[in-house]
Amino acid sequence: MEIYKNLAKHLDKMPIGYPPTKSGVEIKLLEYLFSPIEAEIASVLNFAPDPLDKIVRRVKKLGLPKEEIENILDNMYKKGLINYGVDGEGTDKKKYYASAPLVIGMFEYQVNNLSKEFIEYFEQYVEEAFWNEFNKPKIPQLRTIPIEKSVSLDQNISTYDEIRDVIENSDGIISVANCVCRQAKDIHNDSCQKTDMRELCFQFRSAAKAYHEKGLSRMISKEEAYEILEKAEEAGLVLQPGNSQKPHCICCCCGCCCEILTNQKRLAQPAQFFATNFYAQVNEELCTGCGTCLERCNMNAITVEDYSIINKNRCIGCGACVPTCPEAAISLKKKEEEIIPPKNTIATYMAIMSKKAELARAEKD
Repeated sequence: MEIYKNLAKHLDKMPIGYPPTKSGVEIKLLEYLFSPIEAEIASVLNFAPDPLDKIVRRVKKLGLPKEEIENILDNMYKKGLINYGVDGEGTDKKKYYASAPLVIGMFEYQVNNLSKEFIEYFEQYVEEAFWNEFNKPKIPQLRTIPIEKSVSLDQNISTYDEIRDVIENSDGIISVANCVCRQAKDIHNDSCQKTDMRELCFQFRSAAKAYHEKGLSRMISKEEAYEILEKAEEAGLVLQPGNSQKPHCICCCCGCCCEILTNQKRLAQPAQFFATNFYAQVNEELCTGCGTCLERCNMNAITVEDYSIINKNRCIGCGACVPTCPEAAISLKKKEEEIIPPKNTIATYMAIMSKKAELARAEKD
């Protein structure tokens, strides 16, 4: 038990932490995922990757040979418990290992390997403590961008809000995996109300290679990526790439399955926790109050009286409601103050850590 408590404390120091609960469910979750020796080694890993030799020195007290520690680390990576990287080739090849957060990380890496026990532990932990931690810095790991058919040709839209730019800047290395959130719902016999598709999570560049290496995804072309995205847009799904100018993933999400959307929309004003540059607006003169948009909205942001009314505190500017309006009464409007995403994923996590430190100082003062 003490080994897992130490690991929990260690993971709590990450950009998205791992706070304790009264029930201790966070420990049960770690016991499910990690063997005792894996937990002990994971407790010395940093968020930034470290070379194998440095990690071996940190666990010297275990008395294990370097080869055995390397095998344990490699197995943890394959199980989706830690992150991994490699530099160089042949005799110059160096392996690097790093801690993985619970989200985005260990949870997503369990795709195709879910159990009811794991899902129950995870959902209990999310409700008891993790979601407050997730929302604390108000700098999300994912951002919301408009679906392609919701943006008019004359609108000024930045490249990082264009789905085609995300795909074109993928360097041609794209993989697609099953959605872990929908798999969890399937196991609970509560399948997605929006789509029967499951291959809806995209990875790019090194993330694509990692997913494919672990057998979690298949490599696809840009053309197939566009085909899948078009079907996702038709189904009314929300496009959520990583919150950076060079995202490593895109999730195609719904309000009935996605862990982010389902948990955020429980709040009274969830829009504040999304990085989005748009909001939907209704032309009251054109709107007939047919309710088509009501069915498309994933955030319960629309009510219908004589015409549709958009709650800006709930609208995340995904655009799902725009192309299916029979009267063309809904349009996306750009916010006056644009949110510019960090340059890359590392910069996103650095911004999260900086904000958390700022909040911690404010609490002390």
